[in-house]
Amino acid sequence: MAIGVVVVVALGIGVICATTGGPSEKDAVTTFARAWDRGDYAAMRDQVTGAVQDRYDARAFQAAYAAAADTATLTTVRTGAPSNAGDGVWRVPVTVQTKAFGPVHGTLRVKVVKQDGKARVAWTPNLVFPGLGEGETLKRTTEMPARADLLARDGTPLAQGPDRTSPLGAAAQAISGALGPIPEDRKERYAQLGYPADTQVGISGLERAFDERLAGTPGGELRAGARLLAQRAPRKGKAVRTTIAPSVQQAAVTALAGRLGGVVALRPKTGEILAAAGIGFSGLQPPGSTFKIITATSALENGVAKITDTFPVQTSATLEGVELQNANGESCGGTLANAFAQSCNSVFGPLGAKVGAAKLVATAERFGFNAPTGITGAATSSIPAADEIGDDLAVGSSAIGQGRVQATALQMAIVAATIGLRGQRPDVTLDPNRWKVAPKHRATSVKVAKTVEKLMLGVVRYGTGTAAAIPDVKVAGKTGTAELKSTQTCKPTPDDPESCADQAQSDETDTDAWFATYAPAGSGTPRVAVGFMLVGAGAGGDTAAPAAREVLLAGLKNGG
Repeated sequence: MAIGVVVVVALGIGVICATTGGPSEKDAVTTFARAWDRGDYAAMRDQVTGAVQDRYDARAFQAAYAAAADTATLTTVRTGAPSNAGDGVWRVPVTVQTKAFGPVHGTLRVKVVKQDGKARVAWTPNLVFPGLGEGETLKRTTEMPARADLLARDGTPLAQGPDRTSPLGAAAQAISGALGPIPEDRKERYAQLGYPADTQVGISGLERAFDERLAGTPGGELRAGARLLAQRAPRKGKAVRTTIAPSVQQAAVTALAGRLGGVVALRPKTGEILAAAGIGFSGLQPPGSTFKIITATSALENGVAKITDTFPVQTSATLEGVELQNANGESCGGTLANAFAQSCNSVFGPLGAKVGAAKLVATAERFGFNAPTGITGAATSSIPAADEIGDDLAVGSSAIGQGRVQATALQMAIVAATIGLRGQRPDVTLDPNRWKVAPKHRATSVKVAKTVEKLMLGVVRYGTGTAAAIPDVKVAGKTGTAELKSTQTCKPTPDDPESCADQAQSDETDTDAWFATYAPAGSGTPRVAVGFMLVGAGAGGDTAAPAAREVLLAGLKNGG
């Protein structure tokens, strides 16, 4: 249990002669008090004596109030009408609202003197907080309650008790995340909430996403010297139920099998995240050919390609004088459907260049790139701005998910779900109470989405993703094999047959394996979408597709 102590000391600044009372005194005190209500420290300082202004410049004057506010976790100040206590002293009732203690009531005793014919506040540092006497220390002792439990959608504990254990074991740990010291970017906010500096907070996963709800409300004591000004017992937060489906989460962890990578499964209609494991939220990698879902969409909606088009069967295409090869130097092409199913770089690189950077980026952004996902702690997938991508080769590389394109498994699950929802991108959530049906954003037309769905069905039926096929279920998907370093085949020059002799042989660790998928296709309301990424694991069709299939099955059977 974390306990913290914060102190502020109020010191006198000398003796000042009082006035005899009068309307101008009340005006000065009222103006001073109302300025405090507004947080206008400059206006407050304007009402104090010249000696005080000489001793406390504007920054120091404001800092004195800020220190007291931080100690008390103050949020608002409300002052009442001043009353004359005689001998130049005015009583001002004050109520301060605090995050740690609720409302705190007290009285300021404000002394007023004449200076150059005007009434001035003879300010002393104890006026920074009601009830604080001259020379007294304002001290907060704060205590955190026990952390609330994290629950799956069916009420199964994902993290409970001081040890944050779960009957689901490693499967729960993969999504619940970890606790740790307060990160630098949250220190100011958590100090304002009254958290002791040594509080353990959520730094990843669900513990991070729901941190403030799980942490509960701190309690403790606020004292002026030895006198108690306010106290409140720590209040444990209510258990937090999430969207996680235990069976799908278990399948995701099993499919990942301890490998470096990430997986996310979601319910497209509601945007609810059913499972996440590994670096599914945070791991940014080039998405490879899964990005061709976006490239195909952009080419179709901008009239650059039609479903009836055919393309040369070849091993590579040339952009800006540079060869863009197909995986393993394979020959492919033919119809648009076949080029998509076989993932022909020789087709989609030039298509992307023909679409152009501006339209390609615009399409990617409608699918969610360059914007936060709404999940706390999740990385933002990105594609460079159109004017920063570069020449046709760079645009073509981006169109096949290379270059400087970066994505998470979460983002590619959203991309797949968008096609499955007939071109509507769903907002995603970990909170089952956030909405019944996810807000959606039109990414492309129904017509284009249906066409891309047909292309994705072909990937699983006869293309690179057959390992994801499920009997009697229409599975739509797209494989990706993203280069981490060049796997392009070296071709000896005629005048130097040995020019490739020193080229290192590429292996599967040179590429990330991807699969973006949803099922069932064809209805416009798929039950589950999955993004699966394995770092340095070879071809997407060989490793990511069969792993994603297991998560699809769990989502179809037991997704809630």
